[in-house]
Amino acid sequence: MDSEQRRKSGINLPAGMTETSLRLDTLSGSFRATSSLSSPSFRGISSLSSPSKSSSCSDRFIPCRSSSRLHTFGLIEKGSPVKEGGNEAYARLLKSELFGSDFGSFSPAGQGMSPMSPSKNMLRFKTDHSGPNSPYSPSILGQESGFSTEVSTPPKPPRKVPKTPHKVLDAPSLQDDFYLNLVDWSSQNVLAVGLGTCVYLWTASNSKVTKLCDLGPSDGVCSVQWTREGSYISIGTSLGQVQVWDGTQCKRVRTMGGHQTRTGVLAWNSRILSSGSRDRNILQHDLRVQSDFVSKLSGHKSEVCGLKWSHDDRELASGGNDNQLLVWNQHSQEPVLKLTEHTAAVKAIAWSPHQSSLLASGGGTADRCIRFWNTTNGHQLNSVDTGSQVCNLAWSKNVNELVSTHGYSQNQIMVWKYPSMAKVATLTGHSLRVLYLAMSPDGQTIVTGAGDETLRFWNVFPSMKTQTPVKDTGLWSLGRTQIR
Repeated sequence: MDSEQRRKSGINLPAGMTETSLRLDTLSGSFRATSSLSSPSFRGISSLSSPSKSSSCSDRFIPCRSSSRLHTFGLIEKGSPVKEGGNEAYARLLKSELFGSDFGSFSPAGQGMSPMSPSKNMLRFKTDHSGPNSPYSPSILGQESGFSTEVSTPPKPPRKVPKTPHKVLDAPSLQDDFYLNLVDWSSQNVLAVGLGTCVYLWTASNSKVTKLCDLGPSDGVCSVQWTREGSYISIGTSLGQVQVWDGTQCKRVRTMGGHQTRTGVLAWNSRILSSGSRDRNILQHDLRVQSDFVSKLSGHKSEVCGLKWSHDDRELASGGNDNQLLVWNQHSQEPVLKLTEHTAAVKAIAWSPHQSSLLASGGGTADRCIRFWNTTNGHQLNSVDTGSQVCNLAWSKNVNELVSTHGYSQNQIMVWKYPSMAKVATLTGHSLRVLYLAMSPDGQTIVTGAGDETLRFWNVFPSMKTQTPVKDTGLWSLGRTQIR
């Protein structure tokens, strides 16, 4: 008899349970089915048809959603009204049944909005402000106004550069002269420094100091420059001579004249040594011939203080106290480019090792700018006002960054990303103009010199392999990895 009754009603009831023992109660906007048996309560979706039809209940288990925080999902786009002729009460009731009784009473942002109020982000996850901020929340990742279906990678944290030098050396008699170039670091990891009338060699592997030469009381050191192989070093003197020494044997191998006054800057390519002087000329020296120089380049109207060969040996850039930046090729007696945008002396010159024909230059106190040039067509690519005198520039060979040293008025060292020119680090410590700069053979450490008679060593660039900051292990350990 009971089974026949269940077939007529269309409801699949458990054995021993009749239709009369089933009742539907409405509690807080939800429908709850209870039985006379000692079974747990179940949630169900009641029929929402017309009152004339008999109510029926599904036997499917519907889990409780009251604690699921589904109110954080907006279902209706902001500004879209309820469809004309729609049943608002029906929609509210359906929401209550699907998402629980607490969904209909939720007020976004505490503004007392009704459940049918338009939602701004349709089917987009919104930040739940009830709990602590998560590092993965859309507000942290900057996704609140974007496409939150795509979680972007958090921005890479800036590389940390130690703010203090890991080594400081005394350099008595290191001159405070903008137009001189008295520090250079060889590919064999030996640092050369011109102090007064002497040149000293500091071996990084063991911190050994060697006195290379003494020019005597009537002369002085104005510039030093190692060959690319690091075996020989050239010295420019106050009397206008250019001397070449064997750095290993500490023996002079050549003395060349030609300049009328001090030789303040030197630059080697693979086989030619170029020298710039206060006499406004650039001389090209070839050690394979007997003559003191093989050619003379005349283009500057004042002292030549900056000189650099490009990495492919095709172009020579020269800067002078006449505010000019000139570019020469291998065979020209006249500059192929005359760049006159600087408004002060151009000492700082550097060729990019990452991009052909990309040249950087820096101006003195009245200019303060770092400028970038395409030497193929002579166009200026960018200009950045650094706020102080630019004394030196050097590109990193490991990453596309460069370092600049400065004089009046901040005496700082700055590391820049290229081409964005975002500042990576600003380093301070020298009390006078940072006039001298050289880089270690591995490209990770720089040494700076100033008129405060100190040499400071800074770890500023990552290694080529790891691209991570260099640990402050001391320069001697850096030397061992290079020498062995």
